Amino acid sequence: MSDTTHGTWRLLCGALVLSLLAACSPLKLLNSLTPGSTFIKTRDIAYGSDPRQKLDVYQPRQAAPGAPVVVFFHGGSWNSGSRSDYDFVGEALASRGMVAVLADYRLYPQVRYPAFLEDAARAVAWTHEHIGEFGADPRRLYLMGHSSGAYNAAMLALDSRLLGQVGLTPQIIKGWIGLAGPYDFLPIRNLEVRPVFFYPDSPPDSQPINHVSQGAPPALLIASNEDSLVNPQRNTGGLANKLRAAGVPVQEFYFSRTNHATLVAALSRPLRGLAPVLERVSGFVEATQ
Repeated sequence: MSDTTHGTWRLLCGALVLSLLAACSPLKLLNSLTPGSTFIKTRDIAYGSDPRQKLDVYQPRQAAPGAPVVVFFHGGSWNSGSRSDYDFVGEALASRGMVAVLADYRLYPQVRYPAFLEDAARAVAWTHEHIGEFGADPRRLYLMGHSSGAYNAAMLALDSRLLGQVGLTPQIIKGWIGLAGPYDFLPIRNLEVRPVFFYPDSPPDSQPINHVSQGAPPALLIASNEDSLVNPQRNTGGLANKLRAAGVPVQEFYFSRTNHATLVAALSRPLRGLAPVLERVSGFVEATQ
């Protein structure tokens, strides 16, 4: 099959999957189309006592010694979502030689800001302490998230108080990756998000953009031009500009064939033709080791 034919076939397959996504549970469909041959999955590891304080580890079947590790936080406006919805993310990272840790965290109404960030910090602390048992190098630790999960990753990378509560610092992070993240969203317009951050008394220190400082970990920020949920110019663009002004290395990409949801879905095998999200992520990890 020629490269042109192969590319056309991938686009046709992607179009078919997109049409199916509109008709059923999108994430479950992507997971059902995710091969299990590239990774070994260890499920339901507790990093705390609450049922939501659990994580899964995805090891590449052909892992090199001392592989990098990426801790991924799912989105869902801090009131929904589960790591089990994102097998395709674990597979994508493992297929490129990375050990992936997919962590849940407590959600509203069980908790509000900053409790879910404290959970995220504990998940990172577990990873830093134990990931060597899974063939990864804790000195090559990255954070990654989509939407509200990208916010979690950003806050851990930028607000040193959070990792400080578990005896760590942001300096343990080699880099962090944000997909369609909200980093500067006060005053809060999303009605579902308002109670999470005590609207109308939302604290300014809840915003990642207010914690940028020299020496923060390098960042890869990716967004969709057609994102109607999280404004890409204000959030991704604004944070990228502030990081650069502070001398922090940052890469910034915008894609036109994805929206807020399909940006992370482009990590899945059926939809990788939408945008080179996985290539950007793997390239960032390789370049910052």
